Amino acid sequence: MNPALAQRQLALAGVALLALVASIVLIQHARDDPGAAAAPPPVATEWSRALAAPFSLPAGTKLTACGQRASESVLGIGHPVLPCGAKIVIRFDGQDVLTQVVDRGAGLPGREFDLTPALARRIGLTGVKAIEWRFAERPARGGG
Repeated sequence: MNPALAQRQLALAGVALLALVASIVLIQHARDDPGAAAAPPPVATEWSRALAAPFSLPAGTKLTACGQRASESVLGIGHPVLPCGAKIVIRFDGQDVLTQVVDRGAGLPGREFDLTPALARRIGLTGVKAIEWRFAERPARGGG
C-alpha cells in the first residue's frame, strides 16, 4: 500500500472517530437535559442569502404544518429544517420584515424559503428571488 494513501486513510478514520464521539456526547447531553434540544437557534448577526418564492396552501387546509391557522393574512415563512415559531427577519428590496416559521415549506428544488402570500405581497416578492435573512435578535431579559 502507498504510504501517502495509508496516511490519508488513517486521518479519515480519526476524523470519523472524533465525529462519533462528539455525536455520543451530544446525544447524552440531550438525554440529561431535555430542554437543551428545544433551545432556540443561535442569533445570527450577519445576513445570509437564500432563494425564496411565494406559496399557497392547498385549498381546504385549516392549519399549517406548524399548527398555525391558515389564512390569507398570515405573515410567515415555510422552511424544511428551521423550528416552527423561529423568529426570522427577511430583507428584500430594501425592506426588513420580522416574521416566523409557520410551515414546513421549501420542498421544491431551487429555493430555501417559501413565503406566505401575505408576506410576499408585503415585500413585493414574485417568482423565485434572492432574499437576505437572519434570526431575529432575542429580547434582552429584564430584571425582576
